[in-house]
Amino acid sequence: MFQEHIEGILAFVRVHHVFAAPLVFLLAFGESLAFISLLLPATVILVGVGAVIGASGIDFWPIYFAAALGAGFGDWLSYWLGIHYHVQIARMWPLSKNPELLPRGHAFFEKWGWPGVFIGRFFGPLRAIVPLVAGACEMPRTPFQLANWTSAFVWAGVILGPGAFGLTQLKDYFLF
Repeated sequence: MFQEHIEGILAFVRVHHVFAAPLVFLLAFGESLAFISLLLPATVILVGVGAVIGASGIDFWPIYFAAALGAGFGDWLSYWLGIHYHVQIARMWPLSKNPELLPRGHAFFEKWGWPGVFIGRFFGPLRAIVPLVAGACEMPRTPFQLANWTSAFVWAGVILGPGAFGLTQLKDYFLF
């Protein structure tokens, strides 16, 4: 019974695979965008997408690139918001309700600099706050963008890869 449901889901994914990359782009973008990331638990969804990729046999690379591009553009926009609205940021929701987030992000950025942008991608609430703070602190664009895009491509592989490649190897051993 369980295997029939799994096969039905995988068949649905195979038929509608053209929607996977745009959906993953939007999830990764939202997960990396300041303020929106606090409302969108996309990391868990993207890990699940990786597993579905592996089990369904759809092509990994377009979805991987969509996740990396979505994450990179989300951080780029957060950085831009920090540059242009650095005075107003502390008064904006959710920072006005959680005033410790901005100082925590600022301390993290001050301690680590551009490697903090890279490292921040891999830690929940810091994911979207660090680029915002980097912009507010007027971090130079080139080091920010290098850290942003490099970490986006690594992050996409870390999030999608284990499910996509691990499940492919294990699917014959288990139910799939």
